[in-house]
Amino acid sequence: MASKVIHAIYNDDDILLQAVKKVRNEHYHIEEIYTPFHIHGLDKAMGLADTRIAITSFLYGLVGLIFSVVMMNFIMIDDWPQNIGGKPSFSYIENMPAFVPIMFELTVYFAAHLMVITFYLRSKIWPFKKAENPDLRTTDDHFLMVVDIGKHDINELTKFMHNTGIVEINVIDKDEDH
Repeated sequence: MASKVIHAIYNDDDILLQAVKKVRNEHYHIEEIYTPFHIHGLDKAMGLADTRIAITSFLYGLVGLIFSVVMMNFIMIDDWPQNIGGKPSFSYIENMPAFVPIMFELTVYFAAHLMVITFYLRSKIWPFKKAENPDLRTTDDHFLMVVDIGKHDINELTKFMHNTGIVEINVIDKDEDH
């Protein structure tokens, strides 16, 4: 037997946010929500765990900082020392104030670029990937909540969903969804 899901379509983000809270209070499982823009507080309402992207961004920034220090030490001190503007090139520490802008820029560069790449890989978004959006209206002005029926009664669940302010409701087999 194929499992079924309900596609509940809303036309207002505030109504969707309230509906998510109602559905979670009744202990129904929300599989996914498709929105045309970010809705503040939706992740908390769905009970999603906090993301660790900030930690990875910090670590990527450290990688960029270390890379910049090693690169500048090798280029400006070890490999090709030059007397630029009367500054001696005997040690990295003596020249570090001149290197601070480069260190800052490479820290930001590594953090930003590696964070975006990590986000795309973690979200399984890559070039030429087919969109997994079940309803094209969610890219414009509608919001879609996918609720797993599981072992619940379909009629009871659809009646409950009608009380959450939906515009349209569809019962779909999971196999047809993708």
